[in-house]
Amino acid sequence: MSIPDINSYLPVTSPTMSFFIVLCIILFAPIVMGKLRIPHIVGMVLAGVAVGPHGFNILADDRSMELFGHVGLYYIMFLAGLEMNMGDFRKNRIRTFTHGIMAFIIPMAIGFGLNVTLLEYGFATSVLLASMYASHTLIAYPTVLRYGLSHQRSVTIAVGATAITDTLTLLVLAVVGGLFKGNITGGFWFLLLAKISVVFFVIFFFFPRIARFFFRRHEDNVTQFIFVLAMTFLGAWMMEYIGMEGLLGAFLVGLVLNQYVPNVSPLMTHLEFVGNAIFIPYFLIGVGMMVNVNILLSGLGTLQVATVMIAVALASKWLASLATQKLFGMRAVEREMIYGLSNAQAGATLAAVLVGYNLLLPDGQRVLNDDVLNGTIILILVTCVFSSFTTENAAKRMVLETRATAPQEDTGDDEKIMIPVRDPATAENLVSMAVMMRNTKLNRGLVALNVVYDDANRLANQEQGRRLMERITKVAAYSDVRVQTQVRIATNITNGIKHAFKEFNASEIVLGMYPGGNRPHKYLGELAQSLYSGLSRQIILVRCLQPLNTLRRIEVAVPSKAEFEPGFYRWLERLARLASNLECRLQFHGRQQTMSLISEYLQNTHPGIRTQYTPMGHWNELPQLASSIDDDHLFVVVTARKGTVSYKAALEHLPDELAANFHGKNLMIVFPDQYGEAANMMTYAAPQQHEDRSAYAALREWIDRKMKRKDKQNA
Repeated sequence: MSIPDINSYLPVTSPTMSFFIVLCIILFAPIVMGKLRIPHIVGMVLAGVAVGPHGFNILADDRSMELFGHVGLYYIMFLAGLEMNMGDFRKNRIRTFTHGIMAFIIPMAIGFGLNVTLLEYGFATSVLLASMYASHTLIAYPTVLRYGLSHQRSVTIAVGATAITDTLTLLVLAVVGGLFKGNITGGFWFLLLAKISVVFFVIFFFFPRIARFFFRRHEDNVTQFIFVLAMTFLGAWMMEYIGMEGLLGAFLVGLVLNQYVPNVSPLMTHLEFVGNAIFIPYFLIGVGMMVNVNILLSGLGTLQVATVMIAVALASKWLASLATQKLFGMRAVEREMIYGLSNAQAGATLAAVLVGYNLLLPDGQRVLNDDVLNGTIILILVTCVFSSFTTENAAKRMVLETRATAPQEDTGDDEKIMIPVRDPATAENLVSMAVMMRNTKLNRGLVALNVVYDDANRLANQEQGRRLMERITKVAAYSDVRVQTQVRIATNITNGIKHAFKEFNASEIVLGMYPGGNRPHKYLGELAQSLYSGLSRQIILVRCLQPLNTLRRIEVAVPSKAEFEPGFYRWLERLARLASNLECRLQFHGRQQTMSLISEYLQNTHPGIRTQYTPMGHWNELPQLASSIDDDHLFVVVTARKGTVSYKAALEHLPDELAANFHGKNLMIVFPDQYGEAANMMTYAAPQQHEDRSAYAALREWIDRKMKRKDKQNA
């Protein structure tokens, strides 16, 4: 019996088996590389070398690998734009543009000189080859995400500089390609700039408006996920259509969708999961499959070219990183992080070498010959491996330094947010808001509560409550947040919430608002009134009429003397976290003394948040703010309980003013913390119950109704 030749079955042609082999690589490569203390990104590339046509020929480099490879590359660039903190980007824009320009000019200058003198290439070949050194791909960006360092300024600089260097490289590529195709005419430059300007305008002007329109009307996570992917590849195709590289379009789409996909949202979790599980590993394996280890033995020409290319690429990027560090007084570990992220060659480099390989000189020779093509493959392999190791090392050092220098978290922090829910339509928004307000460093879970009346419908209401709790658990799990749930039976809803609040030892409540209707004096709802009269802890009432990720501004009305309340910094910290996660502006209206303390606190704790302070001399000016509150703004009113320091008589009319002037607006009302359980203490000095309306106000309303009725009868 003869042994069958295994080579006759290779490469694998079955799509099912091919996909199985790729999944096995994605599954086991990180495990094996972890044992060897090698970055798993390198493992993906090396596995691609082994199974590719130049290795054991297990998988063919077919159209499916090309498709998933393109998707993975675009996904890396898209996530880079999506994860970028726009506040940090604006703050570091000078550093970013400076490094981007240097990371392009230094490799171009050194590369062109060595290409002409050492490799003895012509002018066009030297320019095109030098542009390849200038570009880089964020191959190690998943490492940054894994260590939670995407908001570090060094990462922001490297990511922003990638867009600059790749744009300039692709411009050089377009010019050189047009030169050899005879397209360089009088209108070439005008046409090229016009096409680029149009695409930039469409992406930055229309895409955000389309996203805002879509997210307002569709809250399903799967639908939003498909929409974001569609926008990403539409932007990539538009760039390809005008002759640029699609990865630039994917990056720009990530930037413009940044504010609509909060970092702690379920949508962001889905995007990162799918990218890191499938698309990005596919791209890395595809890069490895391009590597031909046999070319190392094909002659000195390839080795010489590859050596020069690797030396120039690594050295020039290091010089650019060093210059950025020295120029702006950055730390050594930040230079190492910038260098690690910016020395991998893949996307634009592949585009450049393939274009140059297909261009012919007048004598029939290729602009970039076989030696350059093979050298580029070696360059990609070496720089990807080097970038992975460098970034991994820098990330570890940065995490250790951050933990060593960061102030220790207050272990006495009692943060535990409770969310009483009854309406399924508002439950997801309440949970999402609580997730964005929580302290991620403490990593404490939420408490979701549903209280049902102890009546004849108790069993049916309990079952509805359990289904609602299951839905909330899923929503919180999307954001990787634990949640404790309870369906509670009570003869009084308010007392049920109060008792659960104490049993769970909660710190605050986030509650959906009563819609109001035509009864302004009941605008806050009887449940909310009973809660803030009976509890001394922070209570936040929320009415959000659209998805949180579409909010562009948070406007806060702060009463005078609010800084003397015990819960002043608690509600301020919650709003700061919410604004940070939504990447929107915080605008405060209040007295100058209060604004100064708010400004000082935010500058010390959340310097990246965009803030604005508008004087409001008297609380009677509150209705005038209605004209400045748009549909995509969240209006926050910080109020006070009766008998507290910041309470004033004008707050008695707050429900009427909100009902009359802020109907149809996104609204939040905050009742700050009070000391201990003082509000529940029974003394002769303190009233035992606080009514929402005084008897005088009720009498005045009764007289007004009588007078109006009499006027109508006389008319």
